[in-house]
Amino acid sequence: MVKVIGGGLPVAAFGGRREIMEMIAPAGPVYQAGTLSGNPLAMVAGVKTLEILARPGAYEHLERVTKKLIDGILAAAKETGHAMCGGNISGMFGFFFCEGPIKSFEDAKAADTSKFAKFHRGMLEHGVYLAPSQFEAGFTSLAHTDEDIEHTIQAARAVLKSL
Repeated sequence: MVKVIGGGLPVAAFGGRREIMEMIAPAGPVYQAGTLSGNPLAMVAGVKTLEILARPGAYEHLERVTKKLIDGILAAAKETGHAMCGGNISGMFGFFFCEGPIKSFEDAKAADTSKFAKFHRGMLEHGVYLAPSQFEAGFTSLAHTDEDIEHTIQAARAVLKSL
């Protein structure tokens, strides 16, 4: 959550019930400080991120490019004979090397992590940086274009063909 607050930059943040928060300076007697607390750069980045996300069509763009990405990767896996399942919610996506569906952590643990590791290395060789574990979510951004998504799908297809 705190990386969201900082527009992708590191931030320190905490919260609590009103009676607890009113104990923190300047409202109360408890002093709190930290290297990343209220970092001006991160705060500006966070505000700007919220402004950009408030623009019409922002969330629709995230949903569209992320769905195109995950659907394309899953189709490439099917075309190349690999069992893969996955999905997305808005700009967040994930996939597993197994038939699926994944409904629990136990299901996820049964997926082929060795194949994912090989896929990940292959994608890096094609200039695509994914989360290094299939247990982590991937994210698209408003900066991703249809060309970026198509490049990623083509890279996935090439890597899957080589596995």
